[in-house]
Amino acid sequence: MEAKIIKYTSQTVERIDKFLQKELSELSRTNIQNLISEGYIKVDGKEIKTNFKLKDGNEITIEYKEPEELDVVKQDIPVDIVYEDSDLIVVNKAKGMVVHPSAGHRDGTLVNALLFHSELSSINGTIRPGIVHRIDKDTSGLLVVAKNDKAHVKLSEMIANKDVKRKYYALVHGSIKHDYGTIDAPIARNPKERKEMAIIDEGKPSITHFKVVERFEKYTLIECELETGRTHQIRVHMKYINHPLVGDPVYGPRKTLNANGQALHSKSIEFNHPITGEHLYFETPIPQYMLDIMAKLDK
Repeated sequence: MEAKIIKYTSQTVERIDKFLQKELSELSRTNIQNLISEGYIKVDGKEIKTNFKLKDGNEITIEYKEPEELDVVKQDIPVDIVYEDSDLIVVNKAKGMVVHPSAGHRDGTLVNALLFHSELSSINGTIRPGIVHRIDKDTSGLLVVAKNDKAHVKLSEMIANKDVKRKYYALVHGSIKHDYGTIDAPIARNPKERKEMAIIDEGKPSITHFKVVERFEKYTLIECELETGRTHQIRVHMKYINHPLVGDPVYGPRKTLNANGQALHSKSIEFNHPITGEHLYFETPIPQYMLDIMAKLDK
């Protein structure tokens, strides 16, 4: 574990994430906020929040967690590329594919496949090159990947500033009576189960908008739009309002439909190109596995 110490010497009060974004050119603001949330960045030896205001004389300690060294091999794996140019790739990820290598998934990931196809940005090192946002292994659909560092930094800023619009299809338990709804509930790591997220008063602000697409007797197909992008956000929020996702092995009920994981699909993504400024919009249809499940449901 490496540590870096920075002394804040200014009479101006400034947010720590904004200050460190200027000091640490190798990290995006999102990376910095994640390090703060995970306790790797402290002020005067104490853990702080991402909106902490620095004052003259504060001492900032940044610990860099050493990633496990992995030999990320290029693999000729079929990938559904929806769009590509010299700066980015938009991929329609298959259900069941892990986004990047980890100790439990050393190969067969989206990163392994894309490295065979193209060069990717280097900001996240050898393990997560090009990855500016993720979707879970069993969530299918669209995500954008950066091919160079300039596009990566800009895309990370756009996501942090909510300039990237993402919508999802989700099949949930229960018949939702209202046509539209908004869930505004803070999300943080579950203190009782570190691999799970939960609604925690001290968590990060998290907002999900949804509308009903189709109702069944005991289930509902909804379209969700993320205003924030927290880990497992849709899954946690829908459980919170007692409409957990079909097939969800973590947040769903024991008795659920077999969907090989949560029935969740990233249906569309909309943003301005990080380099050219061109408006981009991509959309994919409901995947066949969800159509097959719904075909057997009573309306």
